[in-house]
Amino acid sequence: MGDVQTRAATAQTIRALGTPQFMPCFLSLLHTLAAFDNLIVIAYCDEQRPEALYREYTDPVVYLPMDSEYLEGAYVLDPFYLQHREGRASGVERLADIAPDRFRRSEYYRSYYRHTTLIDEIAIFARLSPLITLTACMGRDRSSGTRFLPREVNALKRHEATLSALMETHWRDYQPALGTPARALPLSQRLQHALAREHGVQLSPRQAEVALYILRGHSSQSIGRALGISVQTVKVFRRQLYAKCAVSSQAQLFALLLPLLTELAE
Repeated sequence: MGDVQTRAATAQTIRALGTPQFMPCFLSLLHTLAAFDNLIVIAYCDEQRPEALYREYTDPVVYLPMDSEYLEGAYVLDPFYLQHREGRASGVERLADIAPDRFRRSEYYRSYYRHTTLIDEIAIFARLSPLITLTACMGRDRSSGTRFLPREVNALKRHEATLSALMETHWRDYQPALGTPARALPLSQRLQHALAREHGVQLSPRQAEVALYILRGHSSQSIGRALGISVQTVKVFRRQLYAKCAVSSQAQLFALLLPLLTELAE
């Protein structure tokens, strides 16, 4: 019965491509595969501020911090955004499978993500161009209080090519509000320049990279693997970073750097 419903919903969604009925049909299709409390479609264009193209929710609390925090700069610490930036955005990904090993201990999680009441998230990625990625991000929040079931994740993954193709076709003419930019300098370099300009803090390239990994929720072991250096070397960079920034905790580092990340997103 489920497969029959999915095939019928897929056909209806195809017929709705390019029309205002696309999203209602697309949501109906997704509901044949998995139950979710909320869904947001976000367009990422290189490193400029993302755009929210569609929102659907049960509890409005889930998106209250979206405009004032996430879209203003916190997105650069989001694991889904990192998939886009690193060119690995494709198909269906569950946040728990791609998040850093200490994501739930990160200041990004404590200061932003926890307040959304999200419990679990799955994103469908659609690549419109080398610079532009769409995500249709389905969430479970306090409305249901449960995580996605393995069979739901598997069902979405079985249909990921179709779901991505539908999004790519519907939004194929999408143009970012700010225009498509040339590729920006890496965020770590721009962070270096902003820290020097605003606070007179001179970080090395490696220290700036380590700062971003810390804010995203990576342990020293995870940072070492990502950068190809030893854990002890990571700890040295971490001590140097905290000393140069005159901070003694991740919370203080987050408070210092988040306003700069917001500025860099403009």
